[in-house]
Amino acid sequence: MEFSKLSAPSLKDLFIQQLQGKILSGELPVGTPLPPERELARQMQVSRAVVNGGLAELAAQGFLEVRPRQGTYVADYRRKGNLSTLIAIMEYRGGVLGKEEIRSILEVRRALEHLAVENAIRYASDQSLSRLGELLENLAGAKDATQAAEIAFSFQHELALAGGNSILPLIYYSFKAPVITLWIRFCRMYGIEALCRNTETLYTYLRARDQQAAAHWIDTYLGKAISGSQQIYSEK
Repeated sequence: MEFSKLSAPSLKDLFIQQLQGKILSGELPVGTPLPPERELARQMQVSRAVVNGGLAELAAQGFLEVRPRQGTYVADYRRKGNLSTLIAIMEYRGGVLGKEEIRSILEVRRALEHLAVENAIRYASDQSLSRLGELLENLAGAKDATQAAEIAFSFQHELALAGGNSILPLIYYSFKAPVITLWIRFCRMYGIEALCRNTETLYTYLRARDQQAAAHWIDTYLGKAISGSQQIYSEK
């Protein structure tokens, strides 16, 4: 039996976690000015370097806004955030996404999948489609929900690559963390077999290069999740 190495979070990580918590809980509302770096360092008993690095990372995540000669303010992360913001929200909630975040992710995924499938049917080689078949076989042999979710993501990422659009796979990969979280939840609620069936149906239409049928299937199975008729907004 093997055990993984344990590591403690750094002071900068703890600094970031504390400020993220205060912002996401509403304790620090949008527009609130933060104390100067020296004062933050004094109150939290860390170095100026820790504060400076933490503030820079929080600004990159969309939680803070640095205004020249004015100071640092809590930003409206819903307007200024990015995927790093979403991942930070997930971590703050213990890996749990809210209903609106889930619906939004699924809507974006539907749009991306339509483009990926259209490109793959038009431009992908038979060899590329065979690679998708190999991933489908791996998915059928997944031992648990986490492994199944990882393989399902690999299938989708490979699908994006197969169509030849150089940007689409990068966009797909940027959504990896939240998408895998949703697939794990789906597998726990409906079983790995359900994820396999959905993926196999899509693969069948890809092999036949039937764009109309593939597009209809995407709208069908993702539409159920988006509407809530196939519930994944909360775990059983």
